[in-house]
Parts: sequence; structure tokens; C-alpha cells
Amino acid sequence: MFQAAAKTFSVAPTASVCRGILSSIRQYCKKTPTKLRVSEALSSAELGTNVKVQGWVRSVRPQKANLFLHVNDGSSLQSLQIVAGSELCDPLLTFGSAVEVTGILKKSPNQKQTVELEADQIHVVGECNPVDFPFKIKERHGLEYIRQFPHLRCRTNAFSSLLRVRSEATTAIHSYFKENGFVQIHTPIITSNDCEGAGELFQVEPSGPEHEEGENFFSVPAFLTVSGQLHLEVMSGAFSRVYTFGPTFRAENSQSRRHLAEFYMVEAEVSFTQSLEDLTKVMEDMFRSATEHVLAHCAEDVALFHKHVTPGHRDTIDAMMKRRFPVITYSEAIDILNRSSQKFTFPTDWGCDLQTEHEKYLVKHCGNIPVFVTDYPYDLKPFYARDNQDHPKHTAAAVDLLVPGVGELCGGSLREERLDLLRARLEEVGLEETYSWYLDLRRFGSVPHGGFGLGFERFLQCILGIDNIKDVTPFPRFSHSCLL
Repeated sequence: MFQAAAKTFSVAPTASVCRGILSSIRQYCKKTPTKLRVSEALSSAELGTNVKVQGWVRSVRPQKANLFLHVNDGSSLQSLQIVAGSELCDPLLTFGSAVEVTGILKKSPNQKQTVELEADQIHVVGECNPVDFPFKIKERHGLEYIRQFPHLRCRTNAFSSLLRVRSEATTAIHSYFKENGFVQIHTPIITSNDCEGAGELFQVEPSGPEHEEGENFFSVPAFLTVSGQLHLEVMSGAFSRVYTFGPTFRAENSQSRRHLAEFYMVEAEVSFTQSLEDLTKVMEDMFRSATEHVLAHCAEDVALFHKHVTPGHRDTIDAMMKRRFPVITYSEAIDILNRSSQKFTFPTDWGCDLQTEHEKYLVKHCGNIPVFVTDYPYDLKPFYARDNQDHPKHTAAAVDLLVPGVGELCGGSLREERLDLLRARLEEVGLEETYSWYLDLRRFGSVPHGGFGLGFERFLQCILGIDNIKDVTPFPRFSHSCLL
């Protein structure tokens, strides 16, 4: 290469030209930096090598001779310290700016971090005006404050930790079902069924001038799903264990701290069972498996919440994991509530629907650990819940899992597999024609089965101790809000 370059000169090249050519050769031969995520850099696996890190500046500390930055890319709660000469200080290097840094990854002399990146180049990719940026470098912002900025709150430590926990919890739930022989089913988002029978539905209609008003695109009214349960029941006629995990929608008051218009549900259906114990075992095992996974894989992120947002909640989690979940009947629950000295806003007569205040009291009564409540009044449950055919108090084979700080986390039941009883119930509520296909499931190879649904956001609230459900979802949609 040097000889080829020399031939371009009519006379022998000068020493300075030779140095320039050699410098170009060295630059050409220089190894391309290894691109690392911050979490990978912090693991110290690439010590002594030339690396490139991309992320956002979390702190800037210029000094006379040196410049110190902390850069984070969302892969870890901990940021990577960047050390550079003062000549690399750029007025655009501010809190919140996006940067690309190359240099040598070295062991840090400071005990507060194991490694640091000695930078030889810092490039500002995206500017950020720290005056206008709603989050300030030395302030710890509360969840209520950052909720005002749904498009920016992922830049905060608390919410980035929440999103990593949410991602890992999703993986944990899928892993549990896969390891236990469940087949995942993608149930539809648009459906004509109101599974819960409560009528809290979002109707789906086409827009545009080519569609006539009042004309149904699917020939029948269509809605956003409130549950994938009925579709899972279809699949339970061919698979003994199925589940789904996806978005569901409720057109109810979502201004409260407990409700969302759009949320995620984990739902499962188990065939060949006539025992609520089979369902409660899956509920409890899934809860424990997912919680253990999150605590193991997101220890720093969970600790941030338990230390700064919900201090003391880790003790509650540890107590949950050490004890089996007790089981009480609805009738026993009503007796407990009626014997209580606490004054409840809602009545506690047999036959009433348990409210959040009742659920939280029952959890505390049972030692502030999750508790199963079974055998609810038959009239409180949807048409598909199995009739216990007991008297004088008529109950259904239904179960709820109540957890600390949240109340109801899971709800499920055995399904009514007896054709005559199911038909009579549908006739009673005027739905026999609408659910004729559901009756077919009982005509052709039906088996006793049951299932449940778990509110994913409520699960996150439970393990992190977060009070407001809008603080555990990336983009909460609720009435009177601006949708991104």
C-alpha cells in the first residue's frame, strides 16, 4: 500500500508526507470499536478494549482538566461513568442529551463503580435543553408528577425500572405456561361477545364516507374484547391446557386509581377438572413463579421501588412467598366481615358483591398475604359459572384471589359443562340464541373444565407496592385524557 502511494509522486515523498501516509494506514488498520449496551459494559467483560456506548446523559460534571458523565441506555438501572479530557467538553453535553461515546473500558479506581469508560471521542447525537426539560438533574420526582408527562416519563429512573420489571414479568408468565404444558392462543381483539355480561364495551365501527351510518361492518355489532375466556373455552375442546396474554378493554370509569380503559390480562383454561383446587394451584404457582423470576432478574429495579417509592413493601413480599395462600369460602368471608369492628361503606350481607374495602380487610385478617375466596352466590356470577346446586344458599364454583394493597387479582370458576343446566341459564337471561355456538361446545365432546383471568397491571402493583394502576402501564388510556 505504501509503495502504491509512493508511485503517485514524481519525486521521493518527504518525511512529513510519509508520516501522514503511515498515520492513515494505522487509522485504516485500527480495530472498529465493540458496540456495547451499558449493562454489558458494566459487567467488565470487555476490560481493556476499545468500545462504543450510546445512550442518554444522566449527569454532567466538568472540571478544569477532566469531564465526567454518566450515561444510561435503558438496559440497566446503573449508569456507566465516562471520563474524558476537558477538551471534549461540549456546550451541547447536557442532562438528557443523547450521546455516542468511544474509548477504552477500564477498571475504575473509584469504589462506587467497578468500571469506567476513558473516552477519546464524544458525539452529541440529540440535544436537550435542560431548562425546558421537565425532569431536573438533582431532583427525585414522584410518580404523580412524572405521570403528567407520559411521553417523557420513560427517561426517569423510576419509570425505566418499572418498564424493565414489566418486560421481565411478561417473560416470566410465558415461561411458566410453557414449562407447564400450556398452549398459547391468540384470541381476537374484535369480538361480538360480551363475556362478562356487564355491558361495559367499546363498540367498533368503521370510519369514512363510504360506510353508511348504522351499517355493521361484520353484519353484527362488534366490540373490543373484555376477555378472551370464551375463545379459550373453544380451544379447550381440543387442548387440555391453553392460555392467552393480551390487551382487554372496559368502558367503565377509568378515572380511579384502580381502573384502566385498556389493560392486559393473563387468562388460562384447564380441561378435565371438576376441582377448584386445580385452578387455585395454577393461580398460586404462576404468581409465585413470576414473582420469584422478577425478584431474581430485576433485583436493582425492584429495590428502587421498595426503598424510595414503597418503603417496607419488601417485607410484605417476603411474607407472601413464605406461606401457602389460605382458602376461605364466600360465606366464611361474610362472617369475618360481619364480626369486624370496622365500619364499611358498603353492606356486608350474604349475597352482596365484595367491594375493594372488603377484599383488603379480608387480606389483612388472613395475615396480609394472598387469600382465595371460593363459592360465591350463584346470582353474582356470569352464566358460564358452574352451579354447585347447594341449598339454601345457592352458590357457584367460582374463586377470586385477593392480594395485599390491591384486592382482587384473579377471578375464575369451573365452567358449566352440563348442557341442560347451561341451556336453562341462558334461557333465563335471554341469551340462548346468541350463545347457540357455546351450547355446541357442550354437545360435542364436552369435558369438565375451568379457568381464570389475572390482571397483569394489578400483579405489578402487588409486587412493587404501587398504589395507582396508571403508574404500571406504559401509556395509560382513560376517559378525558389525551391519547398519544
